[in-house]
Amino acid sequence: MGKQGSPRSPRPEPLDSGLSLEMKEYQIRSSETGNDPSIGRRMSGGDYHWNTKMVLPHGLKSDNAKYTTFKASYAEDDREMYIESKKSPVQMYDRLLNLASAALAEKEFKQDSSDLWEEPFQRAFVWKPCADRKLPTNLEKHDPSNRYILVSANGGLNQQRVAICNAVAVASLLNATLVLPRFLYSNVWKDPSQFGDIYQEGYFMDFMRDEVHIVKELPLDLRSIDIEAIGSLITDADLVKEAKPIDYIRTVLPILLKNRVVHFLGYGNRLGFDPLPFELQRLRCKCNFHALKFVPKIQRVGSILVRRIRKYGAAQSMLDKQLLGSSMPDIPHKENVGAKGPSKYLALHLRFEVDMVAYSLCEFGGGDTERKELQTYREIHFPLLIERLKKSKPVSPTELRKLGRCPLTPEEAALVLAGLGFKRGTYIYLAGSHLYGGKSRMQSFTSLYPNLVTKESLLTPSELAPFQNFSSQLAALDFIACATADVFAMTDSGSQLSSLVSGYRTYYGDGHAPTLRPNKKRLAQILSDNSTIEWFSFEDRVKKMIEEGQRIRVRGSGRSIYRQPRSPECMCKSQHVLQANNPFHASSIPLTSIFIQPARQQYTFII
Repeated sequence: MGKQGSPRSPRPEPLDSGLSLEMKEYQIRSSETGNDPSIGRRMSGGDYHWNTKMVLPHGLKSDNAKYTTFKASYAEDDREMYIESKKSPVQMYDRLLNLASAALAEKEFKQDSSDLWEEPFQRAFVWKPCADRKLPTNLEKHDPSNRYILVSANGGLNQQRVAICNAVAVASLLNATLVLPRFLYSNVWKDPSQFGDIYQEGYFMDFMRDEVHIVKELPLDLRSIDIEAIGSLITDADLVKEAKPIDYIRTVLPILLKNRVVHFLGYGNRLGFDPLPFELQRLRCKCNFHALKFVPKIQRVGSILVRRIRKYGAAQSMLDKQLLGSSMPDIPHKENVGAKGPSKYLALHLRFEVDMVAYSLCEFGGGDTERKELQTYREIHFPLLIERLKKSKPVSPTELRKLGRCPLTPEEAALVLAGLGFKRGTYIYLAGSHLYGGKSRMQSFTSLYPNLVTKESLLTPSELAPFQNFSSQLAALDFIACATADVFAMTDSGSQLSSLVSGYRTYYGDGHAPTLRPNKKRLAQILSDNSTIEWFSFEDRVKKMIEEGQRIRVRGSGRSIYRQPRSPECMCKSQHVLQANNPFHASSIPLTSIFIQPARQQYTFII
């Protein structure tokens, strides 16, 4: 290893000498817009940063001030303070809550609408998973074993998952061997879990072996190299957000060819979605939807959790089989027929943590006490935001709400479910925890929907014990419970968990896994009439809003392929459905010809 603080050796010149200026300008723009390409959306405000202590794998040294600027949220100890403090219940829509309560009481003894538990558009079941298909390619691959890519992913479970799949695509692009990705430890997530603690290493490597060469460790002759000293450390400063393949060719490939190894430190959202060659997109999908299987420990407890939520036995769905493997017993359909039948449940991901609430700059009905509390939090945790606010024209909380930039409160989430027609007895699984305001904020929700459970309430202390202090492993349990739910409802369509869960349900749901996505801007317009709107009008407008979000769309340009897998690279249209609609469609036509394939970019200069 080189000496601490040893200077980097000069890097090979990029293939385009003008690129560095373009990168610098792009980074300045990106830092102001808060662009988060991993989920295909723009976050309100901008990036907020945290100097994070972390453990670097592969013997790397670190200067915290230089390499540890990451997106972060809040410290664990502070979070508890904002949850457990006892407060009076806060309600912003008393009149609507009363109307909702009366409407739910009236529906109590009516038959439940089956429409609530199915996707509203039949075309949803036409799309079938096929990212694991093998397609002929004209791109000649050479032996990748003479150069290696290391990846150290930051963030939580879902950010790391995106990083893994992006790394697979980059390894294929650069014709390199991928070393099994490592996860950084930070004082935000406080989770030392590594790849093998969450995903099945052997399965991952074996499933991808025909397309990407993956090994557990660097060869012996490279393990002792000071990667930073030789100039092979790639950080966010070296690679733009939403980087295109050509950015990797110009910036990373010369280093890789010279030094045989590069290390992406803090790697996450550094590969854009378009334009990208067909094969690279397919690899990302294959990795995300097929190659990443939770370890048996997570599958086993996940199956216990799902069984307890459902209360009754149910035949395995494709989602169950993919996420839980053999841990979930398959119950024949005839055994499901009983007086009550299997229970259905709705999973809800509420994004109302203190960091999100504070960063939004919105107000949530808590008056001066809330305003002072959130301002204090911002001053401590978001100093860059505070400085930016001093230099910009202020936007009022009322205007922010009209623009749809405010996180939905538990009260608003409950009103949406009531407006859709979900009955008071609906069984609801709440993903995550640590909601801002705690029980006082949840009181409005539980007054309408008391059958609310969490993993902490359903699993015994001994069942949860192996996961304590491992936030990513706990998040995996939430991922399972949300993905396998009969209905999944989100309050923020841009959160990583909501995005990946909704994409997983689209991919494996076979048209029977509805996801509810409220449009926050439209909902704000509806709720602005809370003092006069009649309940039947509220219901009608909420249903139209949700139905619009459920329309079957092919992935748009630049949108996340993890969230929107309906695209030729990930999914195929069922042949028998096409044949039913087109008598001239011969059964002998191969699956890959269903779509007009985009032109595939060839990087023939990779050696």
